[in-house]
Amino acid sequence: MSENITATKYEFKAEVKKLLDILVHSLYTSREIFLRELISNASDALDKLRFELNRGTEVIDRELPLEIKILNDEKKKLLIVSDTGIGMNRDEVVTNIGTIAKSGTEEFLKLLSEAQSEVNNLIGKFGIGFYSVFMVAKEVIIKTRSYRPEDKAVQWRSDGMGEYEISELDEKIPRGTRIEIYLKDDANEFAEKWRIESIIKKHSNFISYPIFIDKERINTVSAIWREPKSSIKKEQYDEFYKFLTYDSEEPADVIHKSIDAPIQFNALLFIPKKSNEFFWLDRENYGLDLYVRRVLIQHKNKDLLPEYLSFVKGVVDSEDLPLNISRETLQENIIFTKIASSVTTTVLSYLQEKAKNDKDGYNNFWKEHGKIFKLGYTDFANRDKYIELLRFNSSKCKDENELISLEDYVNRKLENQKEIYYATGVNRDAIESSPHMEIFKKKSIEVLYLYDTVDEIILTSLRKYKDYEFKSVETIDPKKLEEFKTVSEEKIEKEELSKEDRMHFSSLLSKMKKILGDKVVDVVESNRLVDSAACLVSKDSEMTSAMQKILRMTNKNVAPQKKILEVNPNNTLIKNLIKVFKNNSDDDFIVTATQQLFDLAVLGESELDDIHSFIKRTNKILEDASNLYVNAKKL
Repeated sequence: MSENITATKYEFKAEVKKLLDILVHSLYTSREIFLRELISNASDALDKLRFELNRGTEVIDRELPLEIKILNDEKKKLLIVSDTGIGMNRDEVVTNIGTIAKSGTEEFLKLLSEAQSEVNNLIGKFGIGFYSVFMVAKEVIIKTRSYRPEDKAVQWRSDGMGEYEISELDEKIPRGTRIEIYLKDDANEFAEKWRIESIIKKHSNFISYPIFIDKERINTVSAIWREPKSSIKKEQYDEFYKFLTYDSEEPADVIHKSIDAPIQFNALLFIPKKSNEFFWLDRENYGLDLYVRRVLIQHKNKDLLPEYLSFVKGVVDSEDLPLNISRETLQENIIFTKIASSVTTTVLSYLQEKAKNDKDGYNNFWKEHGKIFKLGYTDFANRDKYIELLRFNSSKCKDENELISLEDYVNRKLENQKEIYYATGVNRDAIESSPHMEIFKKKSIEVLYLYDTVDEIILTSLRKYKDYEFKSVETIDPKKLEEFKTVSEEKIEKEELSKEDRMHFSSLLSKMKKILGDKVVDVVESNRLVDSAACLVSKDSEMTSAMQKILRMTNKNVAPQKKILEVNPNNTLIKNLIKVFKNNSDDDFIVTATQQLFDLAVLGESELDDIHSFIKRTNKILEDASNLYVNAKKL
C-alpha cells in the first residue's frame, strides 16, 4: 500500500454545500445523467491531451492509448470511471473540483429549488456537471495524475456532506483521472453492466474515444456525420440509418451537411422510403437527435425541424451550443435558433434539387410523405421554397398517378389566363364527372384536382402562386371564361330553344324557385353547363362546399350556405320539363323533378341532409318510369 502525504481537509464553499444538500437529499427522475457528465469530462480531458501531443509538448506515458474505461463491482457497489487524458495537479483539483469555477451558481440554486424535478436539464449548464455524481454516490475518490512530468499524483475524497480531502500520492499511477464511486444503497443499479451500457448507448454512444466496460468496447458505431462525405460509403450510411431508426429498409435519401459559418454544426439526415403509417396515432414520435460535440443532449428534439418535415430522421451535432443546455433554454438560444433555421433550409434545398434533377424520385417522395409535407403552408419564412415543392394531379395529366408542380401549370396556361383553377373530390372520376368541370373541358382550361381534405385549406391560405390567384371551379364566374376559345364542341348539335320555349323556360325557372323556396338564393339559366341538367353554384366570395364540409368535420358551427341553382336549357330533361310546363304549369311532375334535381346537385357536392325523402322520391320516379317502359314495349 502506498502512503498519502500532505493530506489536507477543506470545506466546500457555502453555495456548494447548499448544492450538495439539494442533490443528496432530493429525489430526481433521471439520475443516470451523472455518467453522461463524467464521460463528457473524460472526453474533454482526452481532447486536451491530444492537443498537447499535437503541438509537441513533453507528455508522460506517451504510449498510453486515448480511451475511457469503466469498471463495475456489484458486490462492492462500486463504479470506476477512468481516462488517459490530461489529468490534474493539486492546484487544478482545488480549482476544478473543490469550487465551482463558473458564475451563475446562485441562479442555478434558485432554479433548482423551484423545480428540482428538472435537475437533469440544469446540471452542467452552470459548470457543476461533476457534482451530479453525488445523486448516486455516498463517497467519491478521485485519483489523478497530470500529463506534466514534474507534477505529482493527487487524490481527492469526499462524501458530499460538506468537506473534501486532498492528498498527494507517492504511488506511480498512470496519466489521467480515475473516479471511484461508492454507490448509495438505492443506486445499486448503476453497478450493473447492462445498466451502464444502456446509459452509454443512450447518451455517449458517439464519443470519439473508445469506451470500455470490462475490456468490451461499447461505443462501436462511429459518429460518421463528423467525417467528410467523400470518405463515407453508402453501406455506412445505410447501417447508421438502420441503427438510428430500426427501419429494415435503407433510406430513400441521405443529406450530409457540414456548416462552418456563421455557426458550426454537422447534420446527417435521412428521408425514409416509406411514410410512418402510425404518424397520426403517435404524433410525438418524431424529431432529430441533438448532440453537442458527440454527446447526446436531447433525443428526438422537435424544434430542429418544423412538423411538416417530421418525416426526416437523423442527428445534428453542434460545436457552439453549451454542452448541457436545458430544454427550457434551447428555444431561447440564438445559436440553436440559427441551427434550426439552417437545418430546415438544408432539407428544403435538397428537395428542390431532387425535384429538379430526379422527377420520378421526387414523385415517389411526394406519394409517401406529401400528406405531412403539405402542412407547411403556415411556414411563411420558407413560403417560396415550400410552394415550389407542392405537387398536384390535374385535368391535363394522363392519369391520377401523374403529378405536376404549380410552375408546370403556369407554363402551359392559356394566353391571358390570370387564375389557377382547382376542383375538389374524393378521386379523379368524381371530379371529372362534376358539372362544374364541363365548361373547363369545353375551353380546355387545366384544373388542379384536390383529393385530400387539407388541399383546399392550403390553397386558400397561400392565396396565390406568383401573380396567379387560386380559384375554385365552384365559385368562378363563367363570364370570365368567355374570352377563351371553345376547343371541344359537341359532335351532335343540340336544337336551340324556340323563342316561345325560351319564354316558358324563364317562367319554369321562376316556378322552380318557388318550389325550392329558401333552399336556394335563386334559380337561373346556366352558362357553364354543357351536358348536365343543373348544378349548385357559390358566389365568388363564399366558401366552397368542400370547405364547409371541412369546417363541419372540425365541429365548427357553420350555418348552411344557400347557393344558386343553375339550370341547363339544352339538357333533354329540362327540355321535357318545358313541355310539361307548357301543358300544365302546376303538374306534380315539375315539383318532383325540381326537388330531385336540387337533391342531386347537393349530393354531388356534399352530404344530403334529408336522404330518406330523396330515396323515396327516387323510388317513385323509377316506378313511374318502369310503368311507362312496360306500356311502351307492350310487355
